[in-house]
Amino acid sequence: MDSNTKLTVQIRSFSYKRGIPYDESGHGGGYVFDCRSILNPGKFERYMMLSGKDREVVDFFLKNTRMEAFIDLAYRMVRMSVETYMERGFTHLMVAFGCTGGQHRSVYCAERLAERIKQDYKVGVDLAHLDLKN
Repeated sequence: MDSNTKLTVQIRSFSYKRGIPYDESGHGGGYVFDCRSILNPGKFERYMMLSGKDREVVDFFLKNTRMEAFIDLAYRMVRMSVETYMERGFTHLMVAFGCTGGQHRSVYCAERLAERIKQDYKVGVDLAHLDLKN
């Protein structure tokens, strides 16, 4: 790998109502994880105006769902690609998390994955929430 070449992991949260994000790198591919199997806090009035970044929503996921197991499984798959991509000198990996509205579940997952990637690897992380309203 060229010492100037660095892998960037592009992480996106999105709403399936608007469609899966396009990989602008030109390589295509990457991972798309469907978070809709996780209980949606957006269905409860007290969480509707919040996002996956808010403490109340985080607590909801930790107490009422198997979200941490979901993220751990996604991370294990992504980790394998990050390591292989670094070895092979690749510069781009896209990972997207989708849910119904792109505000709660997908945002939380994207945030957690970005934290873990930053903690475990010396790669660039490009995090964006495509449908986050607040």
